[in-house]
Amino acid sequence: MGAWFSENGLLVGLAALDGLSYAAAVFMVAVGLNLVFGVLRVLNIAHGSLYAIGGYSAASLGLFLSSRGLPEFLAYPALVVAAALVGALLGPPIERLLLRRMQDHEPVLQLLVTFALFMILEDLQKLLWGVQPVVSDAPVRLLGTVDIPFGADVIPFNAYQLYVLPGIALATLVGLAWFLRKTLAGRMIVAVTTDREAARAMGIDAAKVTLLTFTAGAALAALGGALASPTVSLVPGVGAQTIVLSFAVVATAGLGQIEGAAIAALLIGLGRSFAVYLEPELEVVIPYVIMLAVLLVRPQGLFGVAETRRI
Repeated sequence: MGAWFSENGLLVGLAALDGLSYAAAVFMVAVGLNLVFGVLRVLNIAHGSLYAIGGYSAASLGLFLSSRGLPEFLAYPALVVAAALVGALLGPPIERLLLRRMQDHEPVLQLLVTFALFMILEDLQKLLWGVQPVVSDAPVRLLGTVDIPFGADVIPFNAYQLYVLPGIALATLVGLAWFLRKTLAGRMIVAVTTDREAARAMGIDAAKVTLLTFTAGAALAALGGALASPTVSLVPGVGAQTIVLSFAVVATAGLGQIEGAAIAALLIGLGRSFAVYLEPELEVVIPYVIMLAVLLVRPQGLFGVAETRRI
């Protein structure tokens, strides 16, 4: 065991750090998906496209600022601005014109409609940004690397992935938990999530709550893409990869679970990362093996609660 650790210790350390940053990016998308499902009861497949558009928009805004000779540190607020614009411009039209009309229909029809929207948005990305990779790595370059002691060795690791991604994901988790439990607006969202009809009877404007929740969920997905954009090359299909992993996180945690999504994202992120470093051929399947193992034992997810069905 000692010989194995001395030979593979650095790989284990790198895998843990990479898994943490990857889990943070996936969590940003999964928590928005969970939030939207909690209120609308719709699994929005197009959520992955909002992630991709957020990434493309942030990269384009960063490249635009750089081309105008503006200070590179503006690339950081550009990430948030791009995500907010995507959420504000795409969230309300999608909810008002499409999802609101689908709430009383069968879940299968809802999935088909959101899948159709996903395909439309995927083609829109190709029209706007083409099929060549888009890269804007200023936020990563500015922070450089950090030397992390690991036993007798030192691991140089990307400071952006070590501090910014996990830090914003943690702030999002704490902020959402506080907002939903301690504010009037958050309690209204919880009320609509628990029982829409009872919330309406109490005078809560469920339609407005739904609109604001979906917009916030869209902005979170876009923010996930914006935060990930400095670390990856954006290419067509990135949204599809992300939404599939996000579904795995949501299913593992349990639908509607905010804190559970963070733990599930960490579990899946670390599992995938260790597979990349130690058994690369298992990279694609490990997240779904974890999901399958959880669902075989707890079909409602790790933190989900079994619901009674009306007959």
